[in-house]
Amino acid sequence: MPTSVFAALALMLNAFVWGVSWWPFRRLEGFGLHPLWATAAIYALALAGLLAWRPQALRALARHRGLWLLALAAGMSNLCFNWGVTRGDVVRVVLLFYLMPVWTVLLAWPLLGERPRPAALARMALAVAGVVVVLRTPGMPWPVPESLADWLGLVGGLCFSLTNIQLRRVRSATDESRMVAMFSGCMAVSALAATGGLLLGEIAAPPLPAPAWMLTALLLALAFIAGNAGMQYGAARLSANATALIMLSEVVFASLSAVALGAAQLAPRTLVGGAMVLLAAAWAALARPVEGEADARCAP
Repeated sequence: MPTSVFAALALMLNAFVWGVSWWPFRRLEGFGLHPLWATAAIYALALAGLLAWRPQALRALARHRGLWLLALAAGMSNLCFNWGVTRGDVVRVVLLFYLMPVWTVLLAWPLLGERPRPAALARMALAVAGVVVVLRTPGMPWPVPESLADWLGLVGGLCFSLTNIQLRRVRSATDESRMVAMFSGCMAVSALAATGGLLLGEIAAPPLPAPAWMLTALLLALAFIAGNAGMQYGAARLSANATALIMLSEVVFASLSAVALGAAQLAPRTLVGGAMVLLAAAWAALARPVEGEADARCAP
């Protein structure tokens, strides 16, 4: 079998892991572990494993200020995605998360000095129109997010785009130091948010260690490790354009699994608006290769 086929399958493994990750997070919540606590625990395990393998990577985090912004952006993106798909309609949250063409255009100008071209503005308009179709429900005067999950999807996508942009700004840092920054951010941001929610009485304390939820968390961490290994293998052997397009299959995996398990409803407006958002994302992926934008989330 050609190497390119293996590379594509490896990328699809990563997309599959992220596309169905909502289910184990909901399982963990069923055990009494809020998705914020679950995210913090999973990335604490991942960070411990990475530092055991590359302990020197931690020193770079202390020296490189750009890595701190990367940590914050990656942590917020992961927090929003995991919390959103746990609490809301999975398809809606994933589609709102993939509103990246809009955020990339808006953020790349002030942060990277990249003035938006007409094609980029057209992609942004298409994506915005798709979101309007998804959010516009009967009886609502304006197409605005109607739940916490919707807002988490939107903010998570914004932070995901910021993570991608920040990865390009810290290209001089080593791979290990960038991974430590992202893992640390995912752990710390979720832990701080969960602690704040606990103090405010909005989030329950994590349950005592028990084999059921600890095994689920461990299996999810291992799945993220396998998915990230697939992403690293595939992205190194395929073009950035092909990588970005294949990663859009995450939406398919999320949609099929959510509908099959009753966690989402594919209303006509969701199908139409989702197709517009995905078309804008695919158009952006085909526009030109961009280094470092394969999948910037904190998959271990």
